[in-house]
Amino acid sequence: MGQHKYFTLEELLRSNTALSCKIENLPSWEVVVHLDELVTKILDPLREAWGKAINATSGFRSEGLNRYIGGSETSVHQIGYAVDLQTGGKFEDFVEFTKNWLLENNIAFDQLIIETDGKSGARWLHIGLYNNAGEQRRQIKTMTK
Repeated sequence: MGQHKYFTLEELLRSNTALSCKIENLPSWEVVVHLDELVTKILDPLREAWGKAINATSGFRSEGLNRYIGGSETSVHQIGYAVDLQTGGKFEDFVEFTKNWLLENNIAFDQLIIETDGKSGARWLHIGLYNNAGEQRRQIKTMTK
């Protein structure tokens, strides 16, 4: 992955669940290329525009890791085209900013999903660059897991 201003490959591969449960989470070269595209087209420009830290809480997930955490079988996290984000400050402000930034700048993306864990109340913003068919549908959804 090329040199980027804000996000690193290590950050997008890190998984505490994979480490603690000894689940292999190594990407193919194709996945690394996809992660690079995700950072170049969305993550670094979004962080620059937001002006505050953004944390990637889930980037690439191997098939085994995705299965273990109960992710969708078709999750594009598995091919390096999705990331879950959190930021310091008010979550609603970050969500609104991100939606407006994507739409006002005509940024191509597949999905923006505002997700909430029904048990813990944790919240994160999922951004997918492409779906498995290579489409960019510009969908914005809210989901509780």
